Amino acid sequence: MDDDRRKETWDEFRELVNMTPAELEKWLASEQSRSVGQHEDGGESTGHASGRRIVAILRAKKGDLSDDDYRHMRKVVGYVRRHLAQRPAGDVRDTRWRYSLMNWGHDPLA
Repeated sequence: MDDDRRKETWDEFRELVNMTPAELEKWLASEQSRSVGQHEDGGESTGHASGRRIVAILRAKKGDLSDDDYRHMRKVVGYVRRHLAQRPAGDVRDTRWRYSLMNWGHDPLA
């Protein structure tokens, strides 16, 4: 991935991921976090696994991030943008929609 694409990805990721590593870790430990997302064979959901990876990316030094990390960051940006466009009507505080976004590091109420 070239430097321009990395910068663009970094900027978009940092704009959309609005939870700190500590906030995201605390959220991922909650029952609400585990209750949403696509679970394969009763295991961890895709979003929950992504959240753990996001925590690692947020804690890493920018210069230590790999192309694979940047690809995951692109995946996060795409997911969050798509999900935000599907915002349900009304209060979203206790919705699966919000919980799913939070697994991906974005709290729409923040």
